[in-house]
Amino acid sequence: MRSDRGQSAPLGLKIAAACGLLFLHLPILLIFVYAFTTEEKSFVWPPPGLTTQWFAVTWNRPDVWDALSLSVRVAAISTAIALVLGTLCAAAVSQTRFFGREAISLLVILPIALPGIITGIALRSAFALADIPFSFWTIVLGHATFCVVVVYNNAVARFRRTSGSMIEASMDLGADGFQTFRHVVLPNIATALLAGGMLAFALSFDEVIVTTFTAGQQQTVPIWMLEELIRPRQRPVTNVVAMVVVLVTLLPILFAYYLTRDGDQIAGSGK
Repeated sequence: MRSDRGQSAPLGLKIAAACGLLFLHLPILLIFVYAFTTEEKSFVWPPPGLTTQWFAVTWNRPDVWDALSLSVRVAAISTAIALVLGTLCAAAVSQTRFFGREAISLLVILPIALPGIITGIALRSAFALADIPFSFWTIVLGHATFCVVVVYNNAVARFRRTSGSMIEASMDLGADGFQTFRHVVLPNIATALLAGGMLAFALSFDEVIVTTFTAGQQQTVPIWMLEELIRPRQRPVTNVVAMVVVLVTLLPILFAYYLTRDGDQIAGSGK
């Protein structure tokens, strides 16, 4: 039977795919173009001129650095918390059987399925009820709620594809639980954890809705950008920062895809 893999796609399908890609990515390209415009107060198309002066202006704006520093610190700590909790939850759900396991799995992934505004209102109400003032840590806790889900989804999928016979063999040969995890389990799930961590970092870095309800007067990069768009001083500076956000979030996602594209090739799988 002749394979159809070598046949070219119909012209209509190619045009539809091209239109879809333009619809998704043309607005992002416009952000990059407006980062170089000479127009300061409005977005004019085509730009009246091109300049790189806004990169120097952005570099010397302390409010940009404050927002960037806060976003990086929040994303890093939220990701660290998610790696620990997400991995433990994934190990418990995938490696053991107990009553209510599916219900617990549903509860773990629920925060990312709920609208962000629901999560934000719930967290704000909880903080108010516990009389917890808004701070750096309230933002971290808010972001950790959905970062845990990202790590959990990556880890649980890898755990389920990891052969249980390797763990049993390690224990039979005298290794304790920690040694088995370090030398057998961790090498098999490491790329999944790294990919989940990078995706969690990217999601935390550009999160807006939950941050709005948990940040108080603090400004992460997305909140800073919203404030600049409402009360603009130098519009191209916002686009320069947007370029940085695109790169900071895109590179980890691409690297995560690279790490997990061969996820089916697990040592000992199928044995």
